[in-house]
Amino acid sequence: MGGYLLPLGATVMCSHGGQAMATSPNQSVTLNGTPTVLLNAQWVVAGCPLVPPPLPPCIAAIWVTGTTRVTSNGQPLVISTGVGSSLPNGTPLIVAGPSGSVTAM
Repeated sequence: MGGYLLPLGATVMCSHGGQAMATSPNQSVTLNGTPTVLLNAQWVVAGCPLVPPPLPPCIAAIWVTGTTRVTSNGQPLVISTGVGSSLPNGTPLIVAGPSGSVTAM
């Protein structure tokens, strides 16, 4: 199943409401001039409201699934229907609203 390509700066949150941001843009593929994000990009999470104990706040994130047919520089891209999780908790990432205008598989 396909999904919208995520541009750098798309609204992505950890399950607790912290803002997840990719740290490395993919300049090879852009959406209206905004870089996209490769699946292997590093992500940071800011503002996660969890306070230890019992769980530490989310500080980073990874995407596990993305495009399967479309690649850039030999790597899959992050899509809105992909699966991502926050670290260290492993809770899912949430893409808020439509994040682009280009769909890919």
